[in-house]
Amino acid sequence: METQRILMRSLAVVFIASVIWTITEEKGKENGLYSCCTAVSRVEFTDPVIGVRMQKESLPCVMAVIFETERGELCCDPRQPWVKEKVLQF
Repeated sequence: METQRILMRSLAVVFIASVIWTITEEKGKENGLYSCCTAVSRVEFTDPVIGVRMQKESLPCVMAVIFETERGELCCDPRQPWVKEKVLQF
């Protein structure tokens, strides 16, 4: 009897924790806390680059080189030869 009571309390705690975690994660996504590239472009661009950073793959984020331009950030495929050239030029 005591074992059942402990098991039910444990299950209730796990359930409540999972609900809180899910709600917190969704609010974080809505507020832009989990901003990352989920797709990359293979098309070369001509905008001047003012910053570069690398993003590692961690789903839903994909591996990408992120070029910062005056018009915003561009997620690019790091395997493209022109991407490597732009990184070296910067």
